[in-house]
This record gives sequence, structure tokens and C-alpha cells, in this order.
Amino acid sequence: MTDIPTADAARILDIATGYMASKQLFQASRIGLFAAVADGADTAGEIAERCGVSERIAALLADAMAAKGLLIRTAGRYELADDAAAYLVGEEAAIDLAPFLTFLDEISYPHWLQFAHTVDTTEPGDLQMDDARWATFMAGVMTYNRLHAQEFGRLVDLEGATRALDFGGLSAEFALSVMAKNPALRTTFLYAPGFEDGIAEAVTAAGMHDRAAVEVGDTATTAPEGEYDVVFANHVIHRFSAQENAQIFRNLRAAAVEGATLTVLDFFLDEDAEQRALDALHAGEYLVIDGTVVYPEAEVRGWLADAGWSVRDKLALPGSPRVLVATAV
Repeated sequence: MTDIPTADAARILDIATGYMASKQLFQASRIGLFAAVADGADTAGEIAERCGVSERIAALLADAMAAKGLLIRTAGRYELADDAAAYLVGEEAAIDLAPFLTFLDEISYPHWLQFAHTVDTTEPGDLQMDDARWATFMAGVMTYNRLHAQEFGRLVDLEGATRALDFGGLSAEFALSVMAKNPALRTTFLYAPGFEDGIAEAVTAAGMHDRAAVEVGDTATTAPEGEYDVVFANHVIHRFSAQENAQIFRNLRAAAVEGATLTVLDFFLDEDAEQRALDALHAGEYLVIDGTVVYPEAEVRGWLADAGWSVRDKLALPGSPRVLVATAV
């Protein structure tokens, strides 16, 4: 009798047990394990002493993080991998992702426990938010946005632009990252009511108040006035209906000069041979959290074309959403 080869189940098990790695990452971050290693605690015993946990827990977490590549274990001693050193060591990090990991642990993960209800009803779960949970939510989301903005500024080339409109997003960091690379660029920030104070504070903190104006208007209905050569519509579309998004892009086209550049940063469901996993996973996250939508890229391209924008590029930001880059025609 000839054995019939059986497919390897490793991928199924890797997906099914993914939450185990997530929860251990969250706790390693919470107790300061990565910062401890950065400060020289390179054995389980030293990590335990620095972090105030048992040596068993220190070894368990350190080995799990080594297994996932965030630590490097050599003869019982640990050192940081490059990405852990950049984002997980606290105040010394390029961007400290700890607030985002706290959000995932305390807000997002418990919310996913309601996902069966979402699957059966196509309705979001109940966030049950109070002031403390909203603070955790916003700190996490804005930290993740900082990572998006870092990659956006690094990969989106807008050299030569002088007049930008940042419209209806969630963070000024995207425009500010581009302004830092383009000293001649001035930006009008037109955000929904309630965002203006935070935007003004971010602009001032970046030292760019003399190159910026902050205005207020409803994102779904406001028709901006001006002749902009750059328009940012970042983290906008998932918060609005298809009809509202189509009108938003028409309004933005009316405020742009011919040849202007539009950036649309968000997660997208694509029609590529292999769907980008980060976007597909966030389709579930957005729905279970608050009912917002990760739209098919083809639908977004349709809104843009109908409004007079021609997509010329698509950029995948590492660990972050993608960006459709379009030209006003």
C-alpha cells in the first residue's frame, strides 16, 4: 500500500495560534521586557529582576519573543532584533508602539470576542467605552498613525508642491511629514469640528505654524475652496458611505489645479493574485470595532475616475495601509 502525501497543516496552526503570540507580545511590552534587554538585562534572571516578574515568566516571554524573531537568543542570553530596538524599547524608540499594543490588548482583542455576533449579524460589537477606555483607544490609534505617517513621508514623493490641502483625516502627521521634506510646501488643514485644536497643537509642536492654516468643515459635505497642487485624503474613506466618498472626491477635484496630486491612504481589498493580509484583517477589525468599511480598491478607483482623478501609483506602506496616488485630469 502506497502512502498518499498529506498536506502540511503548519499554516493552519500558525493562524489558529496567532493570538498566543499576540498576548505574549502585549505582556512583554507592558512589563518593559524589551527596554530591559536594551538596558543590558540579557539573561532571564536579569530580565526578571528588571521587570519585577518571576524568572519563569521572564524566560517564557523572552523565549516566545525569540521564537517570533523580536529577540535573538544565544546560549541563554538575549539581544534585540532591529525592529524591536526601533519600536519596542519605550522612550528611546524611534516610535514607541507601546500605546498601540495596549490598545490592541485592552480594546481590540476583547472586542474580537464579539466577532461571532458580527459574523451572524454584520453588526459591530459593543465597545462599552468610558473616558479611560477612550483615552486608551485614542492613544493607540494615534500611535499607529504616527507609524503610517513616518512611512508616508518616506515613500510619497511630492517634491515641488507648494499648496496642499489636508482634508478630513485623523492626524496632521501625514502632511507634516511631507512638509518636513518640502520647505516650500504650505498646507491648509480642513478637518471636522472638534479636531481643530489638536491639529493646531500638532502644527505648532512641529514648528510649522507659519506654513499652515487650520479650518473647520464637515468632511462629507464641505466643498473646499482654493487651487491646490496636493490634496491629502488620508484615513477618510473607511468612515463614510460610498455615496459620501464619491462626493468627497468630486469636491476635492474642484479645489485642485489640473495635474495636482491626490493621496488616498487607507486599507483596501484588492483583486491581486494574493490579497495583502494586513488589509484583509483590518476589514474585520474595522467592522467589529465600529462598523466602518475597508472598501474594494476597484470601487475606490471608480469614485476617483468619476470625479476626475486618474490613479498613477499604489504604494504599500510597511506595517501600515496602502496609498493610491492620483492625478487631477
